[in-house]
Amino acid sequence: MLARSLLSLILPAAMLLGGGPALAENRLALVIGQSAYKSVPALPNPANDAKAMSQLLTDAGFAVTSASDLSQDEMRARISDFAGQVAAKGADTVALVFYAGHGLQIDGENYLVPVDVDPKREADIPIQAVRLNDILNTLTSVPSRMRILLLDACRNNPFPELNKTAGHGLAIVDAKVGSPGTFVSFSTSPGAEAEDGSGSNSPYTTALLATAKQPGIAIEDTFKRVRLAVNKATDGRQTPWDSSSLTEDFRFIAGPASAPAQAQASAAEPKPAAARRSVDDWKREMQGKPIEDANELMVADGSDESYEAFAVLFAGTKRGLQARDWLDRNRRMVAWNNAVLANTAAAYNLFLAQYPDSDLTATARKLVERLRYRPDTRPVIASVPPTNVALAGPTCPCNAAPPQPKKVDAPAKKRVVEPDPPPRRTATRRPPRVVVEDEVVVERRPPPRVVYEPAGPPIGIGIGIGLGGGGFRGGHHGGDNYRGGRY
Repeated sequence: MLARSLLSLILPAAMLLGGGPALAENRLALVIGQSAYKSVPALPNPANDAKAMSQLLTDAGFAVTSASDLSQDEMRARISDFAGQVAAKGADTVALVFYAGHGLQIDGENYLVPVDVDPKREADIPIQAVRLNDILNTLTSVPSRMRILLLDACRNNPFPELNKTAGHGLAIVDAKVGSPGTFVSFSTSPGAEAEDGSGSNSPYTTALLATAKQPGIAIEDTFKRVRLAVNKATDGRQTPWDSSSLTEDFRFIAGPASAPAQAQASAAEPKPAAARRSVDDWKREMQGKPIEDANELMVADGSDESYEAFAVLFAGTKRGLQARDWLDRNRRMVAWNNAVLANTAAAYNLFLAQYPDSDLTATARKLVERLRYRPDTRPVIASVPPTNVALAGPTCPCNAAPPQPKKVDAPAKKRVVEPDPPPRRTATRRPPRVVVEDEVVVERRPPPRVVYEPAGPPIGIGIGIGLGGGGFRGGHHGGDNYRGGRY
């Protein structure tokens, strides 16, 4: 009885103290550190970052698989094996991938760099590296509660030849265009480069190690604190970025006993969207504050409006110039992301008109040339009558309804309508197809149709068209979904 009484007192006290991992779901993590590159100088910190993150995640209740210095084949095998582990655990699983090493963007796509790459030209990267969207699509192909992808991969491009044409940093990844329940974090904002750090860990991993250990903090607030810590540690040179489509609450370390119940209740009810504040609102908020305090407000919020207000109020100062540079780069990356999503010559030409001289100019011009002779059929599709929408498509030769077979009382031989009698040929000719090629309307007239008079009863005609697609592809900028440092 005494032992039972003591146990009844100890357990509630331990729960109130908190600090232990939240174990309401299965937790699996894959941690990769890429340091020993063969064709470029080694990175000192990714191996240290991976080791420290493995310990942190183990303390947070994750079953961790660690790997370092992987080749392309090894990286793909590890990702595939990890997806299999997630599938085996079931739908109530949190799957987390942490990657430290080189990463870069080619043609608007992000790639993680194995240690055995040796590219001679830009086109070698898609062949030798691992596409980030392939990792995301692999993880979303198996049932899970949520997917968390943490990338300390925005270091400088180590390949001199690629630096002349490829864009800096990583391209935007909008988690909202993929499967719900996804969280993506970059060690710096899209289009920028992160620092490896002078200590034993990178600035991003150092901040994450300190912040994620704090009990009871939701993941969104965790990475808001990571943004502030990294921005301060690098004197404003680097600001992490994240994008989220999470529909449930997540904490690395559980808080007091009441926190999980409160989190569960709040997750069941949709959170009201916070009102987006205007530039003038932010100016009034920051007016009269010390520059460092105003900078913290801006970085924590991460919206275009807060950066615009700060850049105006503190124009000419070091922090003000950094804010203006962040804002200009952020808007350029959003415009680039929109062009990549459209993937037409017109979209890339629009980007070039807006940003004629940037690190993405060479890539945009290359893609314009690549797509020069591909017709844009969207105006044709939009003009199709509603009754024919199901049959319309980019390669549909004609949107007119097919002629019905001619009924006859007695069997007849096949007769071909010759083009000589003008009235007969005109009656059976199909209408021309209008195609827009590089903003020029071209009429393509098909040859006369051959009419068959069947020898027996009419034969039914059936047409079936299948459409497929999906998966992660860049991201989309849309109003309040974009929050500067966050999506």
